[in-house]
Amino acid sequence: MRLPLTSGRDARRPVAASHQEGFVFKPGSQRAQAVAASETVVLVLDKDSPLPESDADVEDLARRLRGHVHQLAVMVSPGRPVLRRAQQLGSVSTPDGYMPSRVYLVMLAEATRELVATVQSHGVDPVEPMGGRRRRKLRINVLRGMVFAVALTCLFLAGSVPRT
Repeated sequence: MRLPLTSGRDARRPVAASHQEGFVFKPGSQRAQAVAASETVVLVLDKDSPLPESDADVEDLARRLRGHVHQLAVMVSPGRPVLRRAQQLGSVSTPDGYMPSRVYLVMLAEATRELVATVQSHGVDPVEPMGGRRRRKLRINVLRGMVFAVALTCLFLAGSVPRT
């Protein structure tokens, strides 16, 4: 079962942009990223969770943790040792062998947990550079309506062409 990255409350909340030093801060996304990363860390570090059975399971968990490190890195200032350690562990490929791969996975999960704690204590949301045009994201029903209108127009045009 896949858990959503944002809660329903965060998804409905409008994005209120606060301008500070040329960046736009988006509310709600920090919490969602931290929760998703924490859930993956619990899969690895919880004492009741079983060890991954195959190398594919280890690689999948490591890939998920690397993705969380990448997403959380945007929320932490670049010079922090916690971030540097997590990025260094994430840049290393998963070692071969049963024990080395599991040890690597635990180390990566611990580094991700420390990064999550830093992000949560810091209280900074992800940033987007200001400037240029920001595109407004269309809702799915608007897109469906546009596709229907184009399809209907094509149907009328095809029906009006004389048959030979």
